Amino acid sequence: MSPVSATQAPPISFEDTRVAFASKSDAQLRKVYALFAAMNNGSLVKTGSGLMKAALKWNLPGTKFLIKHSIFEQFCGGETIAECRLVTAELGKYNIGTILDYSVEGEGSDRSYDHTRDEILATIEEAHRSRHIPFSVFKVTGVANVAILEKIQAGKLLTPTEEASHARAVARVEALCARAHQHGVRLFVDAEESWFQHTIDQLAYDMMAKYNREKAIVWNTYQLYRHDRLDALKAAHDTAAETGYYIGVKLVRGAYMEKEARVAKQRGYENPINPTKQATDDLYDESLRYCLEHVDRISTCAGTHNEASSLYLTQLMQQAGLAPGDPRVWFAQLYGMSDNLTYNLANAGYNTAKYLPYGPVAAVMPYLLRRADENTAIAGQSSREFLLIQKEIRRRQGR
Repeated sequence: MSPVSATQAPPISFEDTRVAFASKSDAQLRKVYALFAAMNNGSLVKTGSGLMKAALKWNLPGTKFLIKHSIFEQFCGGETIAECRLVTAELGKYNIGTILDYSVEGEGSDRSYDHTRDEILATIEEAHRSRHIPFSVFKVTGVANVAILEKIQAGKLLTPTEEASHARAVARVEALCARAHQHGVRLFVDAEESWFQHTIDQLAYDMMAKYNREKAIVWNTYQLYRHDRLDALKAAHDTAAETGYYIGVKLVRGAYMEKEARVAKQRGYENPINPTKQATDDLYDESLRYCLEHVDRISTCAGTHNEASSLYLTQLMQQAGLAPGDPRVWFAQLYGMSDNLTYNLANAGYNTAKYLPYGPVAAVMPYLLRRADENTAIAGQSSREFLLIQKEIRRRQGR
């Protein structure tokens, strides 16, 4: 799709289910309807999650097949990069990019860290070969020891063994960023828990200073349910401007709210989470505005399922005179959710992408179920998805 000028940007309605579900046949839509109808039942989800975990643990016959052709199929791209290619191609037909998200958590050993590094390198190579994969992504805890990251943030001295372990972790991060820079592939560094996030931030900024001299290759993630994140973003921008490099910024609301509150209480420090959802929403939108005001230095991805914030970013772009397809501004949602956002934004010419988790069924499903348990935004989203699918089915029945 050729970029259109900002003044020609068509109006967007996130209620347009004809566009949102254009890729789904009637049969596919009914299948998704049944899945979200089940997910909309809280007690059923709780019971089903327990049964699914148990069945996977006990390796009951047929379990993997049932999961793979239901909830896994809805929210994951496949078990391997190769299996994800069909989904990547299908999304590409609608000008939607794919972000391959290797969603297998390591075992905490050098062997598992090296395996994760190699898998992320493979996603970078896949992105380099495909015009439909605009980003790669990784978690630092996938290639580094959490306890050491936490110890560094706390200002504690590392033992010689820990120093060596951390040096290997930094080398893994360096390998990922160097390969991304070599191929011109944007690379997200995911955000994690606050008690070692500063260590991750510093790693990301070190990589930006080295690899973001021409454009934003390495992107850091900011969880705006933390009240200090806009200040951190502003400080990062100031440093980049003084030092002469670009920064990539992925803005999300956050994924560890209950855990953050629990740990803060246990350790006796102030909860870093905003006191209300409205405060988080306001901070998120203020951060979008800050990024667009500094678009010459900051590239931005709004990783959100929030319709108001997504619409607000399109308005900010128009006010700034940016075309919908400006390469410095992106929107991203999880695969299998919020198609009313992704497809309508893409249809209007905005840069959009889907996070596409992949990995072996048994390894990926606990991750997805935990995300659903932890993230109330995702859990609450099921009602919205259900209503939109209902609306589209009724529209098709009235054709």
